[in-house]
Parts: sequence; structure tokens; C-alpha cells
Amino acid sequence: MATTLLLIRHAVHGLVDRVLCGRMPDVHLAQPGQRQAQALSDLLGGLALQAVYSSPLPRAWETAAPIAARHGLQPVVAEALTEIDFGAWTGKSFTELQDDPHWRRWNAARSDERPPGGETMQEAGQRAFDFLHRVASSHPDGIFAAVSHGDVIKAVIAAVLGLSVDAHMRFEISPAGLSRIQIWPDGARLLSMNEVVTA
Repeated sequence: MATTLLLIRHAVHGLVDRVLCGRMPDVHLAQPGQRQAQALSDLLGGLALQAVYSSPLPRAWETAAPIAARHGLQPVVAEALTEIDFGAWTGKSFTELQDDPHWRRWNAARSDERPPGGETMQEAGQRAFDFLHRVASSHPDGIFAAVSHGDVIKAVIAAVLGLSVDAHMRFEISPAGLSRIQIWPDGARLLSMNEVVTA
């Protein structure tokens, strides 16, 4: 019995690629992101989704809501899908971070480095991966969606492929990017990665 997971990165917000938002509480989708979320809803409208799970952060919830509504569902908040805890880096611009040697080490060796006061990418990926495996057992032979964040999704995909999170720069997960994973009790495989909708 294999379950299909639709793993989705939240759509575009106004600070994307400029600020390391992390778990900042009030980051909402910009208008282009709202259009992306609707386009995802349209793309997935013909599937028989059994559930939609979402990170608790607004940008993820606002991406999940139209997808769920299309199927007569409410998104289910899942703390395990939330963004990496970036600790003291949260809210800093990438310009501010670029000269920080700790930041450079983090990007070179995600398997070993931890943001100051935060969690490792490996820890974030493991909590999300474990949650998704548990949820899959509740939807045998079904389809469910989960909306999360770029680095968390990269860590989950790395786990599925048996890669270290140090490989994170070798593939892209775009805003509103859709990846499809098949999960069964003792394994998983990647079906497709980073399908990007046009809005």
C-alpha cells in the first residue's frame, strides 16, 4: 500500500530572497503568491485529496487554504512542517548575513552546523519526514498534500534519496514548487520534484 504525498513549498511573499524570515509570525503572501496558491489549487483540483496539512506560519497556511477549499477540506496545522528555527538569524537580511563566517559554514556544511540558538537542517528534516510517514499510514493508497518551507522540503527529499543535507545546493525548491513522493510503511521514493505553476 503506497500513499502519494504532494509536498508543496509556500507561495511567494514580499520578503522572499531578501530576508531570512524563518519563523517570523506576520509574513503573508504577496499578490503574486496568492495567484500561485490559486494556480496550485487549479492544478490539483482533479485529484482526490484526502487531507491538506500545513506549517502553522501564515505564508504556508495561505498557500494551503485554497487547495483545501477546492476539495471541501480545512488545512490541518502541523507544527512538524514549520520552518527551520534560525535562532538569532531570524529576520536578518541576506546582505547582513553574507559576511558572517558562521553563515558561510552553515551553507557549506548543513549536516554539522547549527544556526545560533536554532536547530539544524537535519533536525528539521527529520521531524518533518517522521511526521509525513505517520500521516501516510492514515491515508493508505490515498493522496494528501503538505505545505512547508524550502529548506525543510529539501531535507525531506534528501532523506528520501539517501543524501546528506549537504547536497541542498544541488537542487532547487521554488516558491509554490510541487514535489511528489510515494510513501509506504518501510520506504519512500521521489516521483517528481519542483513542478512550478504559472500564475
